[in-house]
Amino acid sequence: MADFQHHIQLIREEVNRELAGLPIPKNPRYLYDPIRFSLQGIGKRFRPILVHLTGQALSANQDGLTNIALAVELLHTFTLVHDDIMDNDDTRHGLPTLHEKWDESTAILAGDAIFVLAQLKVTLVENHATEIMNYFNKVTLEICEGQAWDKEFENDLTISEESYLKMIDCKTGALLGACAALPAIMEGLDDQTVQKLDQFGRLLGKGFQLQDDLLELISDAEKMGKSLGSDLAEGKQTYPVILARNQKENEWKELISPFLSHPNEQSMERIKTFLDETGITQQTIEKYESFFNEARDTLHIIPEDRRADLDLFIQLIEKRTY
Repeated sequence: MADFQHHIQLIREEVNRELAGLPIPKNPRYLYDPIRFSLQGIGKRFRPILVHLTGQALSANQDGLTNIALAVELLHTFTLVHDDIMDNDDTRHGLPTLHEKWDESTAILAGDAIFVLAQLKVTLVENHATEIMNYFNKVTLEICEGQAWDKEFENDLTISEESYLKMIDCKTGALLGACAALPAIMEGLDDQTVQKLDQFGRLLGKGFQLQDDLLELISDAEKMGKSLGSDLAEGKQTYPVILARNQKENEWKELISPFLSHPNEQSMERIKTFLDETGITQQTIEKYESFFNEARDTLHIIPEDRRADLDLFIQLIEKRTY
């Protein structure tokens, strides 16, 4: 595991260097200062790491992997900039969000430009370029659909577990699916392999999102790098919230009412205790672990002697605390 940790740290450092080395002009500062701020090397870089690990398992072209990895990280950054505006989040990775540091107009424009930068990176992939671009843009549209469902679901107390899982398959799963599938498309592998790798990434993404839902309620703000309970305050129907609403409706309403009117640490502590004592924390853990186990099974499309790092990557996400 120590060797693997060192390996992914090298990938992370390479991604950060490539992002820092993007030819971003100085002027107009209104556009480019926020972009530079958003690309600072403070993210976990899970998505470009997954691109590299999958590509290495497939012996894929390194230059192509570098461009795909940067494209998906830029796409991810674009979605975060716009999501933060829509969700009224003021902190990201322990720093102010773009709309908080500047304003909404600046953040919207910067997010749009970051998406263009992602597109420009995709166009540098030479092998199977048309297929790569088509897949990348379809995934982008699917992510937008997921965000639209997420906004529609806010404060809708009829949202089911099934509907929620379909939404996060679009919003979170699609991009992780792309991280695993795009290297296979670039190498011209058969449709079954591409689809299996897409499925692997989507399962990983759904597990990641449910884990994130729980951490956003039971972790701590310093570890998460953002304020806890922000999704709850915005009326988001996350997985543990849906379980709490369905299983303990009256108690849940009584519990969150003080938090919604006056969010504070004491209210969050009571919510943590409730989720733990009712078994909802454990149910959420079991659900996201089931997705991680399904992801492992899907990896059988890759020969066993070449998928060790991807297995370790699943373990790394499974054990994260922020």
